[in-house]
This record gives sequence, C-alpha cells and structure tokens, in this order.
Amino acid sequence: MPQDTQESRLTAVTDATLAATVLAADRPVVVDFWAEWCPPCRVVSKHLAGLAEEFGDRLSFVTLNTDENPATTRAYQVMSAPTMLVFRDGQVVGSIVGSRPRDQLRLSFARHLDG
Repeated sequence: MPQDTQESRLTAVTDATLAATVLAADRPVVVDFWAEWCPPCRVVSKHLAGLAEEFGDRLSFVTLNTDENPATTRAYQVMSAPTMLVFRDGQVVGSIVGSRPRDQLRLSFARHLDG
C-alpha cells in the first residue's frame, strides 16, 4: 500500500501531522483516504503515484490510512474508501469518492492548479 518514498512521491500523513503537512501547505494537496482492506484503494494509489510524478511541485499528494487515523476521517466525514479530498489554503475545495480512471483523476486535479 502507500509508502512514504521518494520514488512514489506519496507521503503518509496522520491525525497528528495533517495540519502541518496539508492545512498549512503553500500549494494544493490531494489527500487519499484509504484502507488496507480496500481493493480499489490499491488501484487509486498507483494512479496517484503516477500523477504525483506528472504534477511535480505544482500539486502535492499524501495518503491517510482511515483505520489508523479515525479523528481526521471523522472530521472530514469520510464514509467510503477510497476518497480523495483536495485542500487549498487549509480548506477542502474538491472531492472524489471511489475509484476513477487515471485520466479522469488528472482532469479533476488539474482544475485546482493556478493558471
């Protein structure tokens, strides 16, 4: 599942690190809410790793394990995995629930970039 590696460009966040990593970020951040028991989450994770490479420094991608981080999961009312929330300036500005093709994810996330 999601790893915190330079290769994948997906950083794992937790209840304790979300504020510093996501809410205070100087660029849009996609948070992938996933769970070990969720087969579609594995597909989405691969798509996001590739998209992280494509978007480079214009958009950050992080993962949050819903089972290990219930406070954040509840706070953002995440009821299904996978769920991807897009944050900008500490606020949720977009969401995708469920697995989607990589091209559809790319288009959805590109809307949140400047210029």
